[in-house]
Amino acid sequence: MDRKSIIEAIKKNPEIDVLVVGAGINGAGTFRDLALNGVNVLLIDRGDFCSGTSATSSHMAHGGIRYLENGEFRLVEEAVEERNRMIENAPHLVQPLPTVIPIFKVWSGLLNAPLKFINLLDRPSERGALVIKIGLIFYDSFTRKQKTVPRHKFFGKTEALARYPFLNENIKYAALYYDGHLLSPERMTVEIILDGEDEGDHAKALNYASFNKIENGQVVIKDEETGDLVSVKPKFIINAAGPWIDYVNQNAGVETKYIGGTKGSHLVIKNDELRKAVGESEFFFENKDGRIVLCLPFYDKVIVGTSDLPIGNPDDARCTPEEEEYFIELVDRVFPTIKITRDQIVFRFSGVRPLEYQKAKTTGQITRDHSVKEDVMQGLPVLSLVGGKWTSFRAFSEQVATKVMTGLSKTKTMSTESLPIRGGINLPLSKVQKETYIKNLVSKYGFAEEYASELLTRYGTYAEKIADHIEKNKGKMLKSIPNWNSGELTYILQNEKPLHLDDLFVRRSTIMWLGNANDEVIEEFADIMADEYKWSAAKKKDEISKVKNIIANS
Repeated sequence: MDRKSIIEAIKKNPEIDVLVVGAGINGAGTFRDLALNGVNVLLIDRGDFCSGTSATSSHMAHGGIRYLENGEFRLVEEAVEERNRMIENAPHLVQPLPTVIPIFKVWSGLLNAPLKFINLLDRPSERGALVIKIGLIFYDSFTRKQKTVPRHKFFGKTEALARYPFLNENIKYAALYYDGHLLSPERMTVEIILDGEDEGDHAKALNYASFNKIENGQVVIKDEETGDLVSVKPKFIINAAGPWIDYVNQNAGVETKYIGGTKGSHLVIKNDELRKAVGESEFFFENKDGRIVLCLPFYDKVIVGTSDLPIGNPDDARCTPEEEEYFIELVDRVFPTIKITRDQIVFRFSGVRPLEYQKAKTTGQITRDHSVKEDVMQGLPVLSLVGGKWTSFRAFSEQVATKVMTGLSKTKTMSTESLPIRGGINLPLSKVQKETYIKNLVSKYGFAEEYASELLTRYGTYAEKIADHIEKNKGKMLKSIPNWNSGELTYILQNEKPLHLDDLFVRRSTIMWLGNANDEVIEEFADIMADEYKWSAAKKKDEISKVKNIIANS
């Protein structure tokens, strides 16, 4: 259902079961779960889908091995199980990621870990081989039933340097274990939302629509595109606004202090030597002060991050020059022969983890677990979704959906536990299967093999639906960028609800993330979008300026 139809439907019948505020991954997951079970649900976000915290993740589906030191065994076990489900249910977007830990000490942290566990130590310290080995044994034990990824391995210095020749020669050991590589958090979130809408007209999603206030038992929603106001009358409100949860509650007339978020920043770096050094593995390491840094492949680039800094207003989150310098120095510690310069940074991103407010001495001590806070605001029950890890979204969403359906006196009949996500349905997994699938696309639609491969990589088995659209609309390959087709672009515009040019570059694709949005690309995409949406020349100019401003300030 398109935007205009959704707004007209709301005006005609404002009574709904559930309003979900915030279209990040927790809101999207809850929306899909409720839609799957026949609940009349509306999802809104003040910006684009997945334009906040969920878009600024480390691009990993992981269990959080370091949280074992905080005693959060339930959280880690849940996250490891959910990581495996993400790999199984969305294999086009989440893939096993070999992860290497360079180890510079043997005994370090052996006493610190148990002291931290019982809250007698708040200062992080570098972890040695024995502590890491113990942690990985626990980590493997949580996934032994699913067997989705291999168990960990430990290498001595000689074998480690033979396997990873760019590593610092001062290492003592290297450990290898597996997590998940989340290729595009934005596409996964959008696909989950679209899957929810596919369940029927009882499930509707609106981007650029903000929670304005509660008035006379109804929620007033502001259309951020037109400024118009529309009201809905929900039986439940789910506040999934992440770091902005307290701001939404304030708009509802209630002061809460649920969120004490921390900022995490990342760099996307174009350095051929660094890309060669990481290969297909993530390198997960720590500074001498115990702070964690990651370095992982991202197509032909490398993502480096992340910080963990206190922040007040989440709208102020930016990657600072100090953070850039910190990341570059830490890469130098692990890969000392590789020199990173700031002009090799093609994209920066920073977001705020919606952690529960706690009076902790360090940010690392704040729990990453999730919880539901219940309030009644002007007669309406409100559930605030606090905390949580990207990887655990499905379990958290299921918990929330079950609670809401119990409150609605409805029986939950469908589970998302083994439910494929859009392009993950019947995805060819083996090399031979993929080659056969690509050859079929080439044969049926006349695509170049490289483009057919790109379609499969971007959309999984949904590539065929897009290929049908390209053929029907006589799509042409774009001139400004390799392996993009005008028909592919119009399919996204007609079916995936981008309203602005930056929605295409940042959240429906990885073009800007990879530093590929040059002037020619921006102009060609803007031409197609302007034609599809009937933009005026002034509107098109504004959209182009906005994209260029994002690039300049990223």
